[in-house]
Amino acid sequence: MDDRHPGTAHDTIVKSRNPHGPKPNLPDYEAAVRTFSWEAARQEELDGLPGGRGLNIAHEAVDRHAAGPRRDRVAIRWLGKAGDVRELTYADLAALSSRVAHALSDLGLAPGDRLFVLTGRIPELYAVVLGALKAKLVVSPLFAAFGPEPVATRMKLGRARALLTTPRLYQRRVLPIRDSLPDLQHVFVTGTGSADPPEGTLALEALVEGAPPDFTIPDTDPEDPALLHFTSGTTGTPKGALHVHQAVLAHHVTGKHALDFHAGDRFWCTADPGWVTGTSYGIISPLTNGVTSIVDEAEFDVERWYRILERERVAVWYTAPTAVRMLMKAGAEVAKRYDLSALRFIASVGEPLNPEAVLWGRNALGLPIHDNWWQTETGGIMIANYRAMDVRPGSMGRPLPGVEAAIVRRRQGEDAASEASTPVELADPGEEGELALRAGWPSMFRSYIDNEERYRRCFADGWYLTGDLARQDDDGYFWFVGRADDVIKSAGHLIGPFEVESALVEHPAVAEAAVIGKPDPTVGEIVKAFVSLREGCEATEDLKLELTGHARRRLGPAVAPREIDFLDDLPKTRSGKVMRRLLKARELGLPEGDTSTLERPASPGTEE
Repeated sequence: MDDRHPGTAHDTIVKSRNPHGPKPNLPDYEAAVRTFSWEAARQEELDGLPGGRGLNIAHEAVDRHAAGPRRDRVAIRWLGKAGDVRELTYADLAALSSRVAHALSDLGLAPGDRLFVLTGRIPELYAVVLGALKAKLVVSPLFAAFGPEPVATRMKLGRARALLTTPRLYQRRVLPIRDSLPDLQHVFVTGTGSADPPEGTLALEALVEGAPPDFTIPDTDPEDPALLHFTSGTTGTPKGALHVHQAVLAHHVTGKHALDFHAGDRFWCTADPGWVTGTSYGIISPLTNGVTSIVDEAEFDVERWYRILERERVAVWYTAPTAVRMLMKAGAEVAKRYDLSALRFIASVGEPLNPEAVLWGRNALGLPIHDNWWQTETGGIMIANYRAMDVRPGSMGRPLPGVEAAIVRRRQGEDAASEASTPVELADPGEEGELALRAGWPSMFRSYIDNEERYRRCFADGWYLTGDLARQDDDGYFWFVGRADDVIKSAGHLIGPFEVESALVEHPAVAEAAVIGKPDPTVGEIVKAFVSLREGCEATEDLKLELTGHARRRLGPAVAPREIDFLDDLPKTRSGKVMRRLLKARELGLPEGDTSTLERPASPGTEE
């Protein structure tokens, strides 16, 4: 992740107000902060299940609209890679998701069972996610570019009972690991029509054909589990962050305030549905707010993206810094060939947005790009630059109404992450420290599955400790400084070093491996691996190519290392932990910091 230098952009203030379009939903930030309450927002913004039977994400996203004046509004406008277009109105989506809910229930899947989704951006994904939520299953999205092993790891941890995928992804990603998934009972594939699914799978189309278009959602407690998102850690296996149906309140409110959704908007979230952004703001938030979502099946292409913005008359666009940098690389003159006058608001998330990208947006697109900050664990946007507020390029903005953020100090040290959190204290004004959020917002994760101790360590004195380092200026804007751990962010994807290291060590030539994120001007960071070889193995360019291919097959191209260096020995602490931060410092020519815990060979004639 690129570090920000908080002081460099303070003298630059960009006016974010756009003269055309409706008035901002959050016209007076200070007044909203003073008066906002989550309880009042729930009463004013959401319907709840009929008869006071609780709160269900799918009801708020589609059923309540399908029963009212928005029933014929387009909910999903899907753009196929080959040029085909498919539209689903709110009534269509409500009926199709109800058929899915019936099919899942008829197969014996029960509330709390976990359904994983491994597909690209296809219309069936949205119907299945919403249908599963209606049936009170827990939905867990997977990134379609994952290799078999990351898929297996997450499905084992999540005790997957069901999976939606495509025939191609089933053959390539799931079939090689299916025998290792004892809890997996049903695999649904879409794209085969009603016949000839791969052996051991069920055709989704055949299951929903003839199912009733109405489904009565069971009573849903707001604290019932709904979403399971995996986030990579620096050691051990990925962490499964569990969210509840009450999260829909934060999804809805943050869409309205941070993304400025208005009735009639056409909205484009470019995030893959396999990541939390693609779920919270690619599915739930735009639907609860009743807008039309543009869904593009294809991967990034500069000209295609500009054509979509122009032809689809996109009003609100939510994308990632990696994509912005790729557009910048193509040049502002490309953007100026297209009519982007429908655009009212552009936002970015996934990693820090460089100040020059904010300014480039104003010059090339006619609007500044508004950065915001949140995590898998927060479930929704927590800090943002708002449409009615001036933008300070390089800042992640100010907290949402209803969210209290602060900079705190806690014990630091080589092994601090493995120990229980100590009490925290507020940092001095302007001091760098750990970004913390006062616990209790609706989309806060409720647990790391099967890792309650790790979950407890995220909290101290009523604060959720984010692990991100930041500072707050005198006007309340927060500025990202760096990450407190070693998680790599590449093209907006979180990559845990441990997974990559584990795959490399499986190769017979590798004795040990360590992985870091190396800054890259396009994707933020690339994965770089340091490898020590087994006795008798020679460090050659051919072996590098072999290891790269091995990692790509195991992990997929998005996760596999882009660079590999051979070392005789990896730096370790005396307790045997590889010091990734030391490898990164040496790679980037930065100060090595405290090396008192570094393992060193004993000098001749001495004893350790």
